[in-house]
Amino acid sequence: MFKRIDRKAENRNRHLRVRKRVHGTTERPRLSVYRSLNNIYAQIIDDTKGITLVSASTMENGLKGKVEKGSNLKAAEAVGKSIAEKALEKGIKQVVFDRGGHIYHGRIKALANAAREAGLEF
Repeated sequence: MFKRIDRKAENRNRHLRVRKRVHGTTERPRLSVYRSLNNIYAQIIDDTKGITLVSASTMENGLKGKVEKGSNLKAAEAVGKSIAEKALEKGIKQVVFDRGGHIYHGRIKALANAAREAGLEF
């Protein structure tokens, strides 16, 4: 009769569909975004080596004091700016954006735009 909505499973399936096509290399690593109810996390990953090159989140000490709440647009912008600054310090200028199965809207979009403004290209 009614289809049971399992949002986690649907999000996981969308993420797997995206990951079939999105692959980070040494020259152009993958910027992966994870959004929880209370925080937002971003990592730049080299999939060929299987290592995380740079990470940022609202749980970090530097960002924890700047943002009052980790689950709003201001927090996402702060994380985007932070990840871009850390990436540029390591010499990473171009990335492939992995939205993590979420639609490109709200906090995901704010993080991406802040990272672009801070100097990352994708």
